[in-house]
This record gives sequence, C-alpha cells and structure tokens, in this order.
Amino acid sequence: MRGVQSFVTSLFLLGVVGCTVGPKYQRATVPTAPSWSTEGPWRAATPKDAIPRGNWWSIYGDDQLNAYENQATSDNQSLQIAVQRLEQARQVAVNTEAGLFPSLSGGATAQRQRLSANRPIAVSVPSTNAVTQNSFSIPFVLNYEVDLFGRVRRNIESSKASFQASAADLENVRLLVTSEIAADYFSLRELDSEIQVVQQAIGYQRKGLQLVENRHAEGIASGLDVAQQQAVVEATEAQLALLQRDRYQFEHSLAVLVGAPASTFHVPPGTLSRTIPAVPLGIPSDVLERRPDVAEAERQVASSNALIGVAKTGYYPSILLGGGGGWQSSNISKLTDLPSTFWSLGASLAQSIADGGRVRSQVRFAEAGNQASVAAYRQTVLVAFQQVEDGLTGLNTLNDAAITQQRAVASSQRALDIATNRYVGGLVSYLDVVTAQETLLTNQRLATQIQGQQLLASVVLVKGLGGGWDRKDIDRLDVRPSLKQAVTP
Repeated sequence: MRGVQSFVTSLFLLGVVGCTVGPKYQRATVPTAPSWSTEGPWRAATPKDAIPRGNWWSIYGDDQLNAYENQATSDNQSLQIAVQRLEQARQVAVNTEAGLFPSLSGGATAQRQRLSANRPIAVSVPSTNAVTQNSFSIPFVLNYEVDLFGRVRRNIESSKASFQASAADLENVRLLVTSEIAADYFSLRELDSEIQVVQQAIGYQRKGLQLVENRHAEGIASGLDVAQQQAVVEATEAQLALLQRDRYQFEHSLAVLVGAPASTFHVPPGTLSRTIPAVPLGIPSDVLERRPDVAEAERQVASSNALIGVAKTGYYPSILLGGGGGWQSSNISKLTDLPSTFWSLGASLAQSIADGGRVRSQVRFAEAGNQASVAAYRQTVLVAFQQVEDGLTGLNTLNDAAITQQRAVASSQRALDIATNRYVGGLVSYLDVVTAQETLLTNQRLATQIQGQQLLASVVLVKGLGGGWDRKDIDRLDVRPSLKQAVTP
C-alpha cells in the first residue's frame, strides 16, 4: 500500500513540475516612432498630467455630458453585452483551471434483484438455483490527468489570456460608447449654437424686410427689393427647419446610447463650449499601454501562442491516474463495516503511434493562427497611431481655421453694414444687401461648425489615446482557484 501511495504521489508531482512544451510567449515587436510628428498648441504629457482615469469626459467640465455618460455606464445595452461576455470568459478560464486538480465523484445505489436459475454458471456463483438478493453501495471515483508535458498548463495560459482580452474588450466597448456619447452630445450642442445663429439672422432679416416694405410703401423701393428680401427670409427659415431635424436625430442617437426610449428622451437646448481642453499626449509608445483595443489584440496573441503548446503536446504520451473505492454490502446494516470496503488504483499511458499527420496539422494550424494574431496586433497598433495623428492634425488645422473664420465673420458684418447704409443712401441696389446677408450667415454658421468640429476632434484624440485607461488593470486579473475553491462543490 505504501508503494502505491509513493507511486501516485510521484506521478502527481510530475504533473505539477513537469516540462511545458511549446514556444515561450514574447510580445510582438511593432514599429514605434519616438515622438508624434504633429506639433501645435497641444502639449505633451508631463509626469503630473494624465487623462482622468475612468471618467475621461470630465476634462470638458460639462455637467450635462457627465450625467449622460454616467447613465450609459449602467443602462447602455452594448456595455451590458460586453459585461456578460467577460463573465463567460471568466467561467471558461475557471473551468480550464480546474484541470489542475483531481476530480472526485461519489454516489449511492440501492438495488434488489433476482438472478435466473438458468443463468450461465460462474465460478463465483456455482449454484444454479434462483437467487434474490439486495445490493447497497457507496462508491467513489477519483481521476487525475498527469500534466507531464504541460497540456493543461498551456490551456490555462490560453484561457487566462482570452479572459484578459475580454476584459480589455469590455473597456474598449466602454471607450467607444462614451466617446460616441461625447461626439453626439457636442454635435447636438453645435446644432444648438447654429440654430441660435440662424434664428438671430432671421430676426435681422425680418427687420430688413420691414425696412424694405416701408420704403416700398413710400415709393422709394421697388417690389423686386421686397421679393428678394422675402426670399432670403424664407430660405433661412428652411435652413432652420433642417437644423431642427438634424438635432432630433442626434437626440435620438443619444437616447439609444444612454439606454432610454427615444420618444421620452429630450435634451434641453444649450450652448456650445468655447473651451477646447488641452489633452496630455505622452509619447507614441504610451499608446501600447493606454489603448484597450491594443491590449486586447496583444492578449489574443498570447492566447494563440499558448495554443501552439497545447497542439504540440499531441506528440507526447498522456498519463491518467484513476482510482475508486467505497462500501458495498447486501445488508444495509453492515454497509459501513470494514469488510464492506473496496478500493482500486491504476494508471494508464497512451501514446499516438500513427495518426496520419493529424498532430502535425494541428500544430501548423495553431502556428498559422498565432501569426494571424500577431498581424492583427500590429495592424491595431498602426491604426492607433494613425488615429492619434489624425486627432492632432485635425485640432491644429481647426485651430487655424477658427481664427481665420472669426476674422471672416467680422469682415462679413462690416460688409453688411456698409451695404445697408449704401442702399439706404440710394447708392446700390438691394441685391448687394441680400448678398451681404447671405455671406454673413454662411460665415457665422461655418464659424460655429468649426467650433463644434474642434470639440469632436478633441474627443477623437482622447479616444485615440485610450481615454485614460491603463493595461495594468487587466494584468492584475487572475482566476486561479485556491485549494479551498477547488475542493468545494
């Protein structure tokens, strides 16, 4: 008996400390520039600077935006889907971790049976008389696969990396949802500001219409002047109706993002923020640690790398330990007596001798999957760098455009004042006033649009930088069960 125990113990220890086949994981290299190519009014991060972790949108200082973002955290359905997928990945990892431990099952049976008098004669039961008997048993079965070559450990490594990838995917979905809310909110606020501009223009144009009508009544202006100004007012009112339609669409989009019915969700009119927050950039290599989609792609590489080791264990033998025991008796009152005990121990070894190249094909399949994951990781990194550069370029260009456009608005206002005065003085036709009105409105709307685009570009930049997320959050994730968890049903 002592020899059997030593044998079982030795095999168990071999499973724990045995070798692990397959390539050791190393993060794939990617080309990374030492600094961002775009320069401008947007500064690099200092050690004290960082995008706020979690609630990155707080840099805009907008209470209404904060409220919508917080509501989406609990009510957005895309986020809820990602949360449940993470829980599924967690349970897959837990299930895989269970392979480190033996499985023990037990049961109980009670049976009463009658053996035929014409049954085949057995050595153990020489009688040919009919027999009626009871059978009571409490059996236990123990099974354990010796992980001598690391199949279980590589599976655990793969499932843990997949679990971490799901955690990064959840954070990526969160970043996408929150950035989409910010983008839609700022687009809606830009429309609010543009609507105010158009409403003010309609007010000025109606005053101009009243002026022309008065002059027409006095015989100074022609009916053509009245018709021209009336057309300007009506065209501007049509623009206002289209802006209101666009606002409704963004309002409905926000409703879906925050998890509310579109018919009951309303955003009160507001003004567009004129402050574009400075975004701390850091250096390009920081993106590898701050983007959840990059972290997800990297963890997928780690998972596929471990699967190569799983496939390669097919070249090596598998060892299975088995045992059983319990109590068995025909008399229930003697079921737990010592003579009623039974037990057995055994081990089996299996080795593939000829498989038609199946294992080799599985290894090559795993290696190809790993190379595809590496390519996907590198592509994700390149796209991340592109998005940050796009955000920087957009902010710099829009900053210059905003300054120029403000000058254009001022010049258009002066042109309208001059044209109006010259018309009243009889020096020019009313067509000059109409042209000046349309030019001013166009420039005012464009100035407002540029301001909204600046905020959208800053959202794109924050999103490109990862929204203040840190991959250390997923590096801490571990589902390895304790011994108490392993033996608890």
